[in-house]
Amino acid sequence: MSASPAQPDAPGTSVELEIGGMTCASCANRIERKLNKLDGVSATVNYATEKARITVPAGYDPQALIQEVEETGYTAALPAARQEQAAQTGAEQPDTELVSLRHRLTGSIILSVPVILLAMLPALQFTYWQWASLALAAPVVVWAAWPFHKAAWTNLRHGTATMDTLVSLGTIAALLWSLYALFLGTAGIPGMTHGFEFSIAPSDGAANIYLEVAAGVTMFILAGRYFEKRSKRQAGAALRALLELGAKDVAVIRIGTETRIPVEELSVGDEFIVRPGEKIATDGVIVNGRSAVDQSMLTGESVPVEVADGDPVVGAAVNVGGRLVARATRIGSDTQLAQMARLVEDAQSGKAEVQRLADRVSGIFVPIVIAIAVAALGAWIGAGFPLEAAFTAAVAVLIIACPCALGLATPTALLVGTGRGAQLGILIKGPEVLESTRKIDTVVLDKTGTVTTGKMTLLGIHAASGTDSDELLRLAGAVEDSSEHPIAQAIAKGAAERTGQLPVPESFKNIEGKGVQGIVDGHLVLVGRTSLMADWSLPIDADLAAAKAYAESAGQTAVVVAWDGAVRGVLTVADAVKPTSAEAIRQLKDLGLTPVLLTGDNQAVAEQIAAQVGIGQVIAEVLPQDKVDVVARLQKEGKVVAMVGDGVNDAPALAQADLGLAMGTGTDAAIEAADLTLVRGDLRAAADAIRLSRKTLGTIKTNLFWAFAYNVAAIPLAALGLLNPMLAGAAMAFSSVFVVGNSLRLRSFKSKATTRQPTPAAPRTPAHESINA
Repeated sequence: MSASPAQPDAPGTSVELEIGGMTCASCANRIERKLNKLDGVSATVNYATEKARITVPAGYDPQALIQEVEETGYTAALPAARQEQAAQTGAEQPDTELVSLRHRLTGSIILSVPVILLAMLPALQFTYWQWASLALAAPVVVWAAWPFHKAAWTNLRHGTATMDTLVSLGTIAALLWSLYALFLGTAGIPGMTHGFEFSIAPSDGAANIYLEVAAGVTMFILAGRYFEKRSKRQAGAALRALLELGAKDVAVIRIGTETRIPVEELSVGDEFIVRPGEKIATDGVIVNGRSAVDQSMLTGESVPVEVADGDPVVGAAVNVGGRLVARATRIGSDTQLAQMARLVEDAQSGKAEVQRLADRVSGIFVPIVIAIAVAALGAWIGAGFPLEAAFTAAVAVLIIACPCALGLATPTALLVGTGRGAQLGILIKGPEVLESTRKIDTVVLDKTGTVTTGKMTLLGIHAASGTDSDELLRLAGAVEDSSEHPIAQAIAKGAAERTGQLPVPESFKNIEGKGVQGIVDGHLVLVGRTSLMADWSLPIDADLAAAKAYAESAGQTAVVVAWDGAVRGVLTVADAVKPTSAEAIRQLKDLGLTPVLLTGDNQAVAEQIAAQVGIGQVIAEVLPQDKVDVVARLQKEGKVVAMVGDGVNDAPALAQADLGLAMGTGTDAAIEAADLTLVRGDLRAAADAIRLSRKTLGTIKTNLFWAFAYNVAAIPLAALGLLNPMLAGAAMAFSSVFVVGNSLRLRSFKSKATTRQPTPAAPRTPAHESINA
C-alpha cells in the first residue's frame, strides 16, 4: 500500500495504536514486520499490552497505519478514539473479548467433560455412546473453537500461519477423522468400545474416534486463553490504577467566587481549594493553609507530609488535614502523575533483547511445527505403522507446540514488575534497564539532596551556663524568621517546631555579611558571626568557642546568639543526613554493591558525612562539570557503575553511568537522564529499585526457560507418539498460564523501606543539645 508522504529529514513523532484480534506472539510479530516495511516507520508491537508503539515521520497520517494493520487481518484504533467512544457510552464497557471467551469456555466445559469421560472410562460406554459423543463434540469444535478457525482462515488468506492455525488444523483433523471412522469405518457399530491411553497405540484407524481430542483440546486451549487474558488484565492493573488516581473535578476560585469545574478545564495559575479528604487536583504550590498530605499512591511513602504556605504539592495526593488553597503550576500531561504513567507505559511497551530473540523464534515457529507434523506423519507411515497412529502423532505435534508462552514470558513480567514499581514510587524506564541492574557492582551517590536533605537544618543547641535552651532558640528564631537567608530559615523553622509560634521582632535589621538584630520581648537580640559580636564588644566564653570550633571542623555552620549585652549560646546548622540514608547504604551493601560518596564539598565534611552513613570511599572537592569524568574513570577501572543524583549538574553523570537513578524530588533534567526514577526522596528506594529490577529480570529468565524447555521437550515426545493429543492440549494451555502466573508473583514484592531510622546525632560536646530533624 502507499504510505503518506513524509519529509525524510523531518523529526520522528510517536504514534500509539491499540491492536485487537491478536491471539499469540506470532500475531504481534507479523503486525510488527508489516508496519516496519513502510517507509520511515519503526514499530514495536507488544502482545501482552495489545499496543503498538510506532515512530513515524512528522505529518504521517495514522490512518495509513491503521489501514495496514487491518489489511493484515487485525483491528487497530487510536487510544483517543477508544476513550471518546467509552465517554459516549458512559461507564467503562466490559471487555467483549473476555466475555466471549468466558461464554465459549463455559459451553465447551459443559459439552466436553461428558465426551472425555465417555472416551476414558469403558464402563460408561453405552450402546450408542459414540454417536452421543459426536452430538456433544460437534458444537464444541464448530462453535466454541470458531475464533481459532476464523483466525486460521484470515491467516491463510494472508499467506501466514499462527498458533490458531495449529489448533484449527488439529481439532478439525480430529473431528474429520472421527466422522470418517463413524460413517465409513467400523467405529459407528453399536456396542463399540475403546479405552483411553496416555500414548499412541497403533491399531486399525477405522475403529477409533478422536472426538474427546477435538473437544478436549478446544476446552483446554480456551481455558488457557481465558485465564491468560484475565491475568494480562490483572498484570496491567497497576498502570490503570495509576491513570485513574487523579481528581475528576475541582473547586476553583475565579473572580473571588468558588466554582466547581472538571479538572480538564483547570489552567496554570488558577487557585483551587482542597478540603480535608479530597484529592489535590493538579501539581501546584500552597498559597494558604496548613495540612498533612498523603502521597502514598505516588511515592509509596506511608507517612503523610506536612505542607504549609509556599510548599509544593502534587496532583492525586490526598489532603488528610486542614483546608488548603493551592495555585496550579502544572496541568494535564505535564503533571508528575501523567509523567509517571507515561514512563511506566513506555517501559511496558519496550522490548528487552531476550524478548526480541523470543519474538524471532515465535515468528518462524509455526511453519517449523507444521513441517515437523508432516515429517512425523510421513515417518510413521514410512515405518509401516497404521495411518491412524501416524495421524494421531501429527495432531499431537500440532497441538503441543504453542509459541504463546514464548511471547508472554517477557511482557507479562514487565507489566507486573513496572506496575508494582510504580505503586512503590519506582519508575523503570525500559526493559534494557533490567539487564544493567544485574551487572552493576559500584554505586556512586551524590551527597547533597541524595544522602543529605539538601536543605539547611538546625542540628544542635549550645547554651551558655545559666541560659535556658528553649529561650535561646525562641529569641534567635524570632529574629531569624524575618530573614530570607537559608541558615536563618533553618533556625526559624527549628525554633517554631520546638517552641511553637514565634514572636514578631521590632526594629529588625539585616547587617550584610554579619547577621541580624532585632528587639524581641524587650531584649535586643543579635544573631550572626563572631564579627557581629565583636562590633558590640561581646566576648565568647571558652566552652562556647570550643563548641563552635568543633562544629565547624565537622562541616557545620555555627551561629552565635547574644542579648542583653552577653553571648548566650551557639546554634549549629548544616545540610543534615537523611534519616534513612544509613539504612539505605546497608541495603545497597547487602546487594553486593560498593557505595562511593561524590561531592563538591571539602574532604573533611565529606568524610564526616560518609562516616555517619557507613560509606568507605569518598571522592570530594569535585566540580559539577567533573562528575561525569569521575564516573567515566571508575568505568575505565573495570567497574560497572550506578549513579544516584538529583540535581541539574548530575544529569551528565547519570547519562554516563551504566545505570542512572534520579531522585524524584530532584530536577526534570536529572529525571530525564536517568534509567530509574525514585519518586520519593528516600535513598532506600534505590535499593528497592535494584532488588525489584533484578527480581523482574529473574522472572523473565524463568519464564523463557520454561517456554523454551517446554517446547524442546514436548515436540519430540509428541512426534514419537508418547503423548495423547488431548493431554498435549492441556499441557500447552498450562504452559501459558504458568508463565503469566509466575509473572503475577511480582505483585507480592515488598519494599524494605518500612522503618524510619533516627538521624545520626551530631558529636556531643559540653553544654550541647542535638536536634533530630
